[in-house]
Amino acid sequence: MLRRSTPRGGWNRWTPRLLTSPRIFCLSLIVLLGQVGLLQGHPQCLDYRPPFQPLQHLEFCSDYESFGCCDQRKDHLIAARYWDIMDYFDLKGHELCGGYIKDILCQECSPYAAHLYDAENPRTPLRNLPGLCSDYCSAFHSDCHSAIALLTNDRRLQESPGKDGARFCHLLNLPDKDYCFPNILRSDHLNRNLGAVAEDRRGCLQLCLAEVANRLRNPVCMVHAGDGTHRFFVAEQVGVVWVYLPDGSRLEQPFLDLKSLVLTTPWIGDERGFLGLAFHPRFRRNRKFYIYYSCLGKKRVEKIRISEMKVSRADPNKADPKSERVILEIEEPASNHNGGQLLFGLDGYMYIFTGDGGQAGDPFGKFGNAQNKSSLLGKVLRIDVNGAGSGGKRYRVPVDNPFVSEPGAHPAIYAYGIRNMWRCAVDRGDPVTRQGRGRMFCGDVGQNRFEEVDIIVKGGNYGWRAKEGFECYDKKLCQNASLDDILPVYAYGHAVGKSVTGGYVYRGCESPNLNGLYIFGDFMSGRLMALQEDRKTKKWKKQDICLGSTKSCAFPGLISTHSKFIISFAEDEAGELYFLATSYPSAYAPHGSIYKFVDPSRRAPPGKCKYKPVPVKTNSKRVQFRPLAKLVLDLLKEQSEKAARKLSRATLASSPNRASSQKDSFKKPASPTSSRKTSPGPGAKKRARVWSPGPQGKRKGIPKRPGGIARQAAQQRRPFMTNPQPT
Repeated sequence: MLRRSTPRGGWNRWTPRLLTSPRIFCLSLIVLLGQVGLLQGHPQCLDYRPPFQPLQHLEFCSDYESFGCCDQRKDHLIAARYWDIMDYFDLKGHELCGGYIKDILCQECSPYAAHLYDAENPRTPLRNLPGLCSDYCSAFHSDCHSAIALLTNDRRLQESPGKDGARFCHLLNLPDKDYCFPNILRSDHLNRNLGAVAEDRRGCLQLCLAEVANRLRNPVCMVHAGDGTHRFFVAEQVGVVWVYLPDGSRLEQPFLDLKSLVLTTPWIGDERGFLGLAFHPRFRRNRKFYIYYSCLGKKRVEKIRISEMKVSRADPNKADPKSERVILEIEEPASNHNGGQLLFGLDGYMYIFTGDGGQAGDPFGKFGNAQNKSSLLGKVLRIDVNGAGSGGKRYRVPVDNPFVSEPGAHPAIYAYGIRNMWRCAVDRGDPVTRQGRGRMFCGDVGQNRFEEVDIIVKGGNYGWRAKEGFECYDKKLCQNASLDDILPVYAYGHAVGKSVTGGYVYRGCESPNLNGLYIFGDFMSGRLMALQEDRKTKKWKKQDICLGSTKSCAFPGLISTHSKFIISFAEDEAGELYFLATSYPSAYAPHGSIYKFVDPSRRAPPGKCKYKPVPVKTNSKRVQFRPLAKLVLDLLKEQSEKAARKLSRATLASSPNRASSQKDSFKKPASPTSSRKTSPGPGAKKRARVWSPGPQGKRKGIPKRPGGIARQAAQQRRPFMTNPQPT
């Protein structure tokens, strides 16, 4: 096992702990560096986060103003440090050293800053200076070795004798020649797609995850109240809803507990239960929210029930259990295909998504429930929950619903011909152009061959049971000229997955690359996918999403795996995207988790995505989040330690003397004194890391002081010194 220490002066050293043989140690170090190398080679800043495009122009480190790790504030700080250093030089010193010093200081702004400063592993100390290519480093040391004391307090770097820069540059070299400065600026393969979403050779998008909740029982939905508190509410299939606060904690007492009313079982794949939750657009004022769940009616008839409830006046994190007001009930002829989505459109109306009634092939009636406009099954319903309607209805029908005037059609129907839409979402629209705002995306679960993604339009017929995906299912019905169905924007076969889970169009702030991507998944296969629209052709291109790459996701807090069964997707109040999954799809099994998507290639600039949650009173105890999934960095650490142990055992076994010595050490001691461990002698030394040389780079011009005029008086007062000492 190896550990790092931080000697005085700040330079990192590798320290052998259990290995005393120099040969074994060096071999182990090579293995460990190879494992740590997995961390290297991707853009990362010194704050252990992805680079960004600064909001404002960088005046000093302008090479990195299009993409890097510095905002304007950091740029000003680096410039101030530069001028503080340059005040120690005369005009000759400015000419010889100004460009070098600027280059070196500005590497904090490089998108590969973490690599240059050996900071990609947050458990190890930072280097004092960035990694420099050997020829560039030699030229810097030859021209400006006296500047080293002003750039670093590391005595090992400061003590490089005279103009012999070999030792100095040996310490600053990086193992990978492509990543040292300035070679890194000229590397085409590193800079060609810098800042774009990374893709593997198959075109799979490389995204990462952060675990935000766990130990949930089939979490079927996560929604926010839109009230500025940035709480999110997570519903379990059994009928319990939990409140999660912006700090990641969960309230100990549930927001709502309807276990006694909700119909579900522990059977794997039972589709009944608590299925939907939505908050009223004016929740702040009226405290209303809406729920969708399975229940038993009279004579044990199974139903789906949509109800209105209110939040308690005494506790904003508790529903009033006596406030339930049933708005609509629909009998279910079978236990499956229960739909379950509730959402509010931009028009303020509530949309309800029901399944076709269950069984297989929608066998109800001549054409099935989905094509029957007198049935509420297999439909998208649109109602106004802000008042009572005629005939004792606890809702009103919008006057512009498409089938209000059609004889025999139920007036609440907005669209039809759907099988079992599972998870729908309204597009917030592009944050700048508002492009796409209001579009309603749904995943419709298929029968035997295809899964599909649809965009819901007023009066649309989505084809089921005549069609499944783009293909005919009921051939006779499919050939009916009056079908006039709307085709999916995307469909896939059962070789990819067997139960689509609809997602969201990403419109958040933290991952700008993902803007406009519709991200969804498949419950059975656990695959994650993204659709992107070509605005010219109006066609959608699908790409797979690959998660947990150790090369792409080696950031603090990011994980490498997720539970297989993808139940639902969600967005928080800020628009960031999540998905909910479980490792065992039973309503009573506490194996559900929530994961947040993170793009490791690019982030928003600092300060852009900040928000201040509205304070909310909490009467319940907070349960702090405890992650279960292993972080990528932890996995890499385990791999490196395992490889080092394996190599040390192999090396010891190959040496007869060491093997016999090791064998003897396991014998029972003859006396207490013989069992004492011996410690290394005073001659044992810590070994410094070894770096390989890199090729030469070119020095840039000398920056001008703000205002364009250098302070001549300061330069005359402090002439170019061979050994300058900061005051």
